[in-house]
Amino acid sequence: MIGVTMDATGAFPADYASSAERFRTTAARLGASLARYDNPGTGPAGEPLATDTAWFGPRDAERVLLLVAATHGVEGFCGAGAKMDWMTHGGPASLPAGTAALLVHAINPYGFAWLRRTTEEGVDLNRNCIRFEDGLPDNPGYRELAAHLVPPSLDAAALARADAALADYKARHGLFAYDVARSSGQYTHPEGLFYGGTGPTWSLRTIEAVCRDNRLGERKGVAVIDYHTGLGPFGYGEPIVGHKPGTAGQARCRAWYGSSLGEPLLGTSSSVPIAGLTQYAWERLVGADRLTFIALEFGTFASDVGTVALRAEHWLHARGPVDWASEEARAIKAALRRFYYPGTRDWQELVLLRSRQILAQATAGLQTAHP
Repeated sequence: MIGVTMDATGAFPADYASSAERFRTTAARLGASLARYDNPGTGPAGEPLATDTAWFGPRDAERVLLLVAATHGVEGFCGAGAKMDWMTHGGPASLPAGTAALLVHAINPYGFAWLRRTTEEGVDLNRNCIRFEDGLPDNPGYRELAAHLVPPSLDAAALARADAALADYKARHGLFAYDVARSSGQYTHPEGLFYGGTGPTWSLRTIEAVCRDNRLGERKGVAVIDYHTGLGPFGYGEPIVGHKPGTAGQARCRAWYGSSLGEPLLGTSSSVPIAGLTQYAWERLVGADRLTFIALEFGTFASDVGTVALRAEHWLHARGPVDWASEEARAIKAALRRFYYPGTRDWQELVLLRSRQILAQATAGLQTAHP
């Protein structure tokens, strides 16, 4: 489908604004149908924010390959680069008969532009897709750790106390329990890490609009690749399935992606089980019998590096409006960006190589599972 020659540095964007513009320009040049969903906010330079989509292939296609980037905003560099690579290296022309591709640029444009994992509401979109009418999930471990995960100060003494408390929790409960407490999702501390919110975010409502406007629930099959970064070995792309054991979605993922598939619900993934995944929103809207969903998670650096960077970034925003030009803000944002987007040539090439492989597997799988 796509050749082995890679221009990795040419694929990845410098920032949200240039990425969005290049996405629209490239997709239009290649004959895609474009749509735009305007976000109510603006970026750090006052630039408009939006989720942009590009549809390649027949509008009545029975099968759709759906690529999503920036669910966790700052992670959008990875997915934007992978989509640009697909568009410019023969992806649209290689679509089989009866198959279309829908590319979603920056489902969380605020987080991409402001270098945050969260949406403009301060919410982790990948914890926001619960059924709020059923009540909020409880996470007692996070409540115990909240003041240490985002301490009131970043001075050396405060950080030492926080790190000691986190180490004590790990010693008493084990590393897995700590990871669940920290990152599975919490609904009690709006300024904290992995906060799921108390209602649907703009980005979640935009997912609903994208599904409705493209009639995804009427297709035979929809394969979603949701690009993420920050878990696992440097540059390795783990396909992670959230379909429950014993379901047809799990069976399709196993058949398409093979032994590299990670399954958090079975304890075989770099990720812990998570409440409120966007997968659950896509599944409600598309239909469990039609949807085959993976998060394609690319590793960067050690998790403790991410903890330090994410803690500082949440501390920065918890104090109030951020002075984007300040030295402190620039340093904190640079550390977060580097953790979720290393930006080195070797990492970029690993991302593109793995992305091409996964997209080929998903495209082939759509043909066999939904003939």
